[in-house]
Amino acid sequence: MGYANILVSVDLDRGAADRVRLAAGLAKRFEADLTGVAARLILAPPAFTNMQEDGILRAAEERRYRDEAAQVRDVFTPYAGEALRTNWHFAEGHPTANLAREARAADLVVVGRHGAADGVPGPMAVLPGPLLMEVGRPVLVVPRDTEHLGADRIVVAWKDTLEARRAIPAAMPFLREADHVYLVSVGDEPPSQGTEAVADHLRRHGANVTIHVLDPSLRGEAGDVIRFARREYADLIVMGAYGHSRLREWAFGGMTQDILQTAPVCCLMSH
Repeated sequence: MGYANILVSVDLDRGAADRVRLAAGLAKRFEADLTGVAARLILAPPAFTNMQEDGILRAAEERRYRDEAAQVRDVFTPYAGEALRTNWHFAEGHPTANLAREARAADLVVVGRHGAADGVPGPMAVLPGPLLMEVGRPVLVVPRDTEHLGADRIVVAWKDTLEARRAIPAAMPFLREADHVYLVSVGDEPPSQGTEAVADHLRRHGANVTIHVLDPSLRGEAGDVIRFARREYADLIVMGAYGHSRLREWAFGGMTQDILQTAPVCCLMSH
């Protein structure tokens, strides 16, 4: 069983066109529909403006909204060509909340990485962290300047948690086709019985799996996993996204946050 419908978040930030290309390539590979999704809020004028200024500002904002709606579709349409079937959904509203709603009919959601090195996100950008907490679907986080995902060599960052248990079946279409799957844990020496059981489970699905235990270092778990992925020329990391709600603000554990913001390769996460 593969992916039947792949959603890609589209915006006007640098890297959006490459992200659409990557998602289109995956849609072609898995014979899936590709649905481009974008949203933008119409911003209200400041409260201190008078009626005349209010009308001028509202008209300007609505023109900007229409212009950017056309521009963002022009990011999607030319670069979605590899996909066999495409759909386009644009809405007025909050980009993250809108994408989470659209994802109810999707198998995989593709978004851009938005770390400190990626610049200030624009008004249509979807931040992966808040999305992961709302979406209920696996999320593929794509770094800038990445327009193809072969997923021939995959690192699975394993912890025996609900999040990691969900991430593995979510990534199974990639895992069963990969040349090599590295099941990696940090500081779990020797490999636990659970890790061996997960490796056997992946082999039953046809994956070529080896188990690796990484010694903890000063880089932290995220740094250790990223270093291992680079060393093995992996282009996909699969892991659970560990976080919790702190009132209305989502907070992540250190490894999840570091991977979300700094990973130089694609990451498939599930919460």
